[in-house]
Amino acid sequence: MSPAPEIELKLDVPIHSLPRLTGGSLLKRAATSARKPASLVSVYFDTDKLRLRDKGLSLRVRRIGRRLVQTVKQENSVSARLARNEWEHDVRSNEPDLDAARDTALAPLLNKKLRRGLKPVFETRVRRKVFQIQSGDSEVELSIDKGKIEAGRKSSPLCEVELELKHGQVSDLFKLAKTLADEVPLRLAVNSKADRGYALLTTHKPEAVKAAPVALAPDIDAQSAFQTIAGACLHQLVANQPLMLDDDPEGLHQMRVALRRLRAAISLFSDMLPDPQTSALKTELKWITGELGPARELEVFVKRVVNPVADRKPDRPGVAVLSRELWQRREETLARAHAAVESPRFRSLVLDTAAWIEDGDWISNPEDPARMLRQRPIAEAAADQLNRRWKTILKKGKNLDELEPPLRHRLRIQAKKLRYAAEFFAGAFPRKKSMKRRKDFVASLAKLQDALGDLNDIAVHEELLGRLVDGKNAGGKARGSVEKAFAAGRLSGREEVRVASVLKEAERAYAAFAKARPFWA
Repeated sequence: MSPAPEIELKLDVPIHSLPRLTGGSLLKRAATSARKPASLVSVYFDTDKLRLRDKGLSLRVRRIGRRLVQTVKQENSVSARLARNEWEHDVRSNEPDLDAARDTALAPLLNKKLRRGLKPVFETRVRRKVFQIQSGDSEVELSIDKGKIEAGRKSSPLCEVELELKHGQVSDLFKLAKTLADEVPLRLAVNSKADRGYALLTTHKPEAVKAAPVALAPDIDAQSAFQTIAGACLHQLVANQPLMLDDDPEGLHQMRVALRRLRAAISLFSDMLPDPQTSALKTELKWITGELGPARELEVFVKRVVNPVADRKPDRPGVAVLSRELWQRREETLARAHAAVESPRFRSLVLDTAAWIEDGDWISNPEDPARMLRQRPIAEAAADQLNRRWKTILKKGKNLDELEPPLRHRLRIQAKKLRYAAEFFAGAFPRKKSMKRRKDFVASLAKLQDALGDLNDIAVHEELLGRLVDGKNAGGKARGSVEKAFAAGRLSGREEVRVASVLKEAERAYAAFAKARPFWA
């Protein structure tokens, strides 16, 4: 049985905004499928070792009034893309009917051991109100779910909007989402109820989401590959937003990593993205990158440069003054980052990016060159990009010791993009020989990138120290002092001393990288 593809957009909504959402003009005009909200109780099943989760599957039995529905889904937990495969069957009991799952993605796992090991692992209890909405020429089912997820003694509140495309165009789905977002502060949600349940079940506190491997088949076309890569980057960005807003430094860092990866992906596929919509999106991505950057730079500066001195010799002249001012500036930059991430501009950017990935103007570009580039096999397109960027780094890194800091910075960015490309395109070269070469290639490239990154950090720290000494307070008066200038000078000297040794390290890393064999050949 072929799965019924589910095209669905999930949006988190603050509980206090629900009355404004349901009382808005759009939902007042819409037809409801039931007079009263329906109560849904969904029990999710897995083994003790969570084998279904590890295979990207979820199995649930949901009670809707007197009806029991079993659903198997192929979860898309590392991408912000909309479509997921889904198999539904009516069942007669609260326990899974595994015979009914023989025509689903669960079938390959249905051995005796799995059958014996399945048990309830968590459940969701929600009150759902459903609206049928006409958006453009499309029919969309809007569901408002309010309730909680329970895993043993742990629970978590749930309040979300689901927009499911019943008939029509994906673009109309996003137009509706944007209209709703104009009324209430909705945010794109990248985690399904199953994702949230498993997170509640397996972790004691939220953790930053790092970049996950991107699943690419070597025979897919460049368009599908880019959509998968960009969707994974957007997922990482959105998934780390709650931690960043809780002042978790790693959450902020991973948001910046996600932005760098997304911008690198756009650069890798730039030949097939030559349209004004993409240019406008790039401008917005650059904006939010700039809003998050200062907070992260100060975090690294304090951790790597200031704290080692302050911990050993806190009474040295100027150290206390410098530490206090750095703390104040850190609070200012974090406030700036928070304001940006909580702004309507960022929420709009996230929705616009998701819409652009799925149904942007670049997809419908009728020009022959763009269409041909979209249709290229990803293995062919990836090899061209990897080869060109590899040769550029080999050429520009030969005289590394003679490069000025701005040129070293550019080389670092090129190395970073090549590393991201090597990670993005891993699935395009699945042979064992290619996989081993890729591992060695990425390892040598990572060492070069780290060394170049360290050199760039030194330059950034020098600039930060200069601004600290020359800075002015809110009244326009100089915030410098003799003691602070002395402390800054000492820190600057420590950083300058490091340049020679880090440069030697970068040269050794380049020599090793130059010997690495290309894995795409």
